[in-house]
Amino acid sequence: MTDDAIASGLSKGDAPGLSDEERLAQLGYTQVLARRMSAFSNYAVSFTIISVLSGCLTLYLFGMITGGPAVITWGWVAVGLMTLFVGLSMAEICSAYPTSAGLYFWAHRLAPPRTAAAWAWFTGWFNVLGQVAVTAGIDFGAASFLGAYLNLQFDFEVTPGRTVLLFAAILILHGLLNTFGVKIVALLNSVSVWWHVVGVGVIVGALTFVPDHHQSTTFVFTKFVNHTGWGSGVYVVLLGLLMAQYTFTGYDASAHMTEETHDASTAGPKGIVRAIWTSWIAGFVLLLGFTYAIQSYDAERKSPTGAPPAQILLDALGATTGKLLLLVVIGAQLFCGMASVTANSRMIYAFSRDGALPFSRVWHTVSPRTRTPVAAVWLAAAGALLMGLPYLINYTAYAAVTSVAVIGLYIAYVIPTLLRLGKGDDFQRGPWHLGRWSRPIGIVSVIWVAVITILFMLPQVSPVTWESFNYAPVAVLVVLGFAAAWWTASARHWFLNPEHARTKAREAARSGAPEPVDP
Repeated sequence: MTDDAIASGLSKGDAPGLSDEERLAQLGYTQVLARRMSAFSNYAVSFTIISVLSGCLTLYLFGMITGGPAVITWGWVAVGLMTLFVGLSMAEICSAYPTSAGLYFWAHRLAPPRTAAAWAWFTGWFNVLGQVAVTAGIDFGAASFLGAYLNLQFDFEVTPGRTVLLFAAILILHGLLNTFGVKIVALLNSVSVWWHVVGVGVIVGALTFVPDHHQSTTFVFTKFVNHTGWGSGVYVVLLGLLMAQYTFTGYDASAHMTEETHDASTAGPKGIVRAIWTSWIAGFVLLLGFTYAIQSYDAERKSPTGAPPAQILLDALGATTGKLLLLVVIGAQLFCGMASVTANSRMIYAFSRDGALPFSRVWHTVSPRTRTPVAAVWLAAAGALLMGLPYLINYTAYAAVTSVAVIGLYIAYVIPTLLRLGKGDDFQRGPWHLGRWSRPIGIVSVIWVAVITILFMLPQVSPVTWESFNYAPVAVLVVLGFAAAWWTASARHWFLNPEHARTKAREAARSGAPEPVDP
């Protein structure tokens, strides 16, 4: 079913007849970024960031421990459905407010006037936290798989320190591409879609027809495994949902790229929904391919490469073919990380444009040559690097980073939906909407996000020590505490406050300054 069919309430007659630039001006922003993306390119960014070859495989070991094949398979089905509900709710709001500010701008427009700025402020900070964490998770996963390949090909010893160095090198590569290779990035995002589709097809085809041995269907759909140390099977099943839920992140990129997309009020929402349902199908096929092809569950779970999917490819297909297909996986992960830095930088650019980050004047500067926010690109890369450093002392740090990504992003995803539900019939819909399905889908979305927000803050292994502690709650509370303190001390007086902006403009005019400074 296509996103057009899902959104059965879609009415083209709701389109206001404005150009993209006029609609952006109506929302209060001037067109600065180059608007050169097609609807397909917009979709490609979100599909690339979801990246089933990244999320599914980098957390496959986590899935093998927290529930095993049954949770890997059925968890993907259930989480994909819930994610589609969340995405549909977001897409409807994106159609009404197509701006790179995205989620926090939506919250501001949908909240009661007296509290609108506060809702926007905290939504934006959760979005920044989630975006930085998901960039860290993607590129750290790529570093882990690259380390596995180097181990297999060159006997490269994989250590936490070396993995972090590879992680830093990949972030620098993605920063450079987003700084100097803007046209190349746009091309690679489009190539990435086909790389993922063809890559999944080739890998699954090889895992289906080459191995002499496959696991039974009973094993794939019902085998439960628990290596967490926890005694409750239900708790372990719920923990195991992280693998799928982490994979289904980053599709807000379509919203953040709307100021660079033609026909943004329809292309943006379609990009969100298409990215989710195509990834849902591709990921299910990919997970079945790997799980059926497991040759020795315990041996592959404990692979010296540190990446069980890499060991599955080797054991099932042989060394040469296995390493070649591992390169396909690494390529997809590199595409994914590159797109994540792009989307992350646009969020940082938009948020700092409204003065919401320290040193905002730096982060929302745009290169006159490429018309891209170069400083925001490097802040995104640096923030991601910091998120990954705890891996040097904490072996569950990667799972914690993915938890932070899910918590931060999904809170930011659902706040506008919650506010939209409160607005009722007063919500001014865009040309792409859900009609009578809007409210029930929104309610399901809010409930689901409330559940996973609590769930992924809980301990993941037992016993809980400093080396296995899930630091997701700490990271969330630190960022939330900083945002709350800044809001209370200062930001509540000026953030998204038109009167404050007018006062600044008048002061700047009297002083002869060329433009007002940022808050």
